[in-house]
Amino acid sequence: MYKYIMKRVFAIVGLLMVMMSCERGKVEDTPQVEIKPIMPEKVLNVAFLIVDGVYNSELVAPMDILHHTVFHTEKGMKVFTVAPTKDPITSFEGLRILPDYSYLHDVLPQINVLIVPSAENSMGKDLENRELIRFVKSTGTSVDYVMSLCDGAFVLAQADLVDGKESTTFPSDIQKYKDVFPHLKVHEGVSFVHDGKLITSVGGAKSYDPALYLSELLYGKKAVEGLGKGLVIDWKLSDVDYVKIQ
Repeated sequence: MYKYIMKRVFAIVGLLMVMMSCERGKVEDTPQVEIKPIMPEKVLNVAFLIVDGVYNSELVAPMDILHHTVFHTEKGMKVFTVAPTKDPITSFEGLRILPDYSYLHDVLPQINVLIVPSAENSMGKDLENRELIRFVKSTGTSVDYVMSLCDGAFVLAQADLVDGKESTTFPSDIQKYKDVFPHLKVHEGVSFVHDGKLITSVGGAKSYDPALYLSELLYGKKAVEGLGKGLVIDWKLSDVDYVKIQ
């Protein structure tokens, strides 16, 4: 009788150990992404830099997300556009936009987040525009976050905002990005890279990803789930390929 009881005890203990081992394996095989939200104490001003030839998707996608934060958290974001002048800006696809502010002539509100969408000439004459690059550099050094979409990374790099940091850009332009800025460490095959206050994205339809990520970083999971639901986006950070440096 004693031997039978001991066998049953050992069997039960063995079964429990197997179950515990399986549970540990499930946790290890499915890493959870946890972000402790910052929860800003004030409304953040978000400036979208627009120039002629700006691409619709890289402008509208993050603007949609960040603007809607006001409906999902007490202190969301106030978004506005900044351009060289207040003359209409024509996007690459033909959308005509009236800028809210001119960085050449207006006194701008304090900017907490600077967004630089890609434009038709982000790899060309925009890099030679001294006033544009001067504005990006002076603003980018003082903001809490600076984000580029697609080839907007070229503009940030030209303004020295990517020096010492890791980044990415539009997939088919990565080699040119490396050629123009050979001192930079560039990631391929990811949606976005977050290094310090710098967030760079591949752009296109994935332009929603860095904006949703920043919203989750600032306002938490509940807020970003509401943002995703409102825009019919099944957002799960654990499903996104991205790089976070620090």
